[in-house]
Amino acid sequence: MNDGSSAAVAPAPPGQRPEVLEVRDVTVRFGGLTALDAVSLTAAPRQVTGIIGPNGAGKTTLLNVLCGFVRPATGDVSLGAASLTGLPPHRLASLGIARTLQGVGLFRGLTVLENVMAGATSQARAGFWSALLGLPRSDRDERALRQRSLAALDRVGVAGEAGRLPDQLAYGLRKRVALARALVTGPRVLLLDEPASGLSEAELPELGDLITELAEDASVVVVEHRMDLMMSVCQAIAVLDFGRLIAHGTPEAVQADPAVTDAYLGTEAPAGEDGEPADG
Repeated sequence: MNDGSSAAVAPAPPGQRPEVLEVRDVTVRFGGLTALDAVSLTAAPRQVTGIIGPNGAGKTTLLNVLCGFVRPATGDVSLGAASLTGLPPHRLASLGIARTLQGVGLFRGLTVLENVMAGATSQARAGFWSALLGLPRSDRDERALRQRSLAALDRVGVAGEAGRLPDQLAYGLRKRVALARALVTGPRVLLLDEPASGLSEAELPELGDLITELAEDASVVVVEHRMDLMMSVCQAIAVLDFGRLIAHGTPEAVQADPAVTDAYLGTEAPAGEDGEPADG
């Protein structure tokens, strides 16, 4: 993977310790369904933490809590000394929480570069939207935003596609653009939801190298079904089953845990209730 510029992910300032993301006793209910049941785990800085489990285990619900899409019924999420519980997604983004989606979620009518610039709006002030709409703007802000966006694209190896539209790119390249859009905010915590979905086996090693590289500057939390990828890039793995944390440790310890084997070989979780689909 091209080394690019590290400006897209901002490391902690000199002398400041990177902060631990901590989930404490988080419970989420959708009507009569308990999607997460008193889940507690930590994601260490400069480390890849994986979240795995059978279908319906609560993995995506946990990511939705971490990025503010879902508010837990009980429990707390913190980054360092700061509680994140109950903060809306835009506020969490400004505090350094960034997330990719299972799909790509790109704007079809915007170029690759404009899509990445749109991801930085929490920091851009006058730059992106004013430029797009022809409103008065700060040329300095716009130039800085464009430079950061190009650096993010370069870091994921698609800077050469900056002027193209998303539909003109292969799916794997669109996934990289979506990742660049998350990186341009300079996250302290990067949440990756199924980053390998739609990718071929041949593309997995390069994705693994990129995830490992990104963890040099941020806490990376990954939900993924591809166990070969997870076992190769994660330093810690949390295993959910029916909304409960059943294992949390090194990949080797998790693989050897009988409870994990039982979860994957047991009965699949039921579909979600009250309009909330069972998540991966």
